[in-house]
Amino acid sequence: MFRHESPVHNPVKNFIHNFLLCGLTGWCLEITFTAMSSLRRRNLRLTGTTSLWMFPIYGCAALLHPLFKLMHKRPLFMRGLTYMTLIFSVEFLSGRFLRKRELCPWDYARSRYNIGRVIRLDYAPFWFSAGLLFEHMLCRTQLQDETHQISSRTNP
Repeated sequence: MFRHESPVHNPVKNFIHNFLLCGLTGWCLEITFTAMSSLRRRNLRLTGTTSLWMFPIYGCAALLHPLFKLMHKRPLFMRGLTYMTLIFSVEFLSGRFLRKRELCPWDYARSRYNIGRVIRLDYAPFWFSAGLLFEHMLCRTQLQDETHQISSRTNP
């Protein structure tokens, strides 16, 4: 008789899954955010935009998974500030990298709150929230995987 074995814990597979999840979520958030900006201009087409470059940048949120696990008992405000700071750092570094190659899909020069034309400090609440969203998604995914592995072991 064949017995169904529980899936092997594979960190590479989990990282790829989380990277894809974060990349797609980031794309969707950016498209929604830019579509809402068109609403401010009274453009009811609600056209949202993004760039292919943004997928791996948003996907990098998967690298925060170990940090999410370490900080899960910290106060919400502390976690949000930490994630926001890290997101700003990645946005700044990736923006500078892409700008040097004339590939940067964003330019915040018009904002008085910009730093180096690649980050906007007035976006802090959005990055604070995005960090907590990514934390929720990745920790929930991990919990589902662990629950599945436990149930697979107890139900042969």
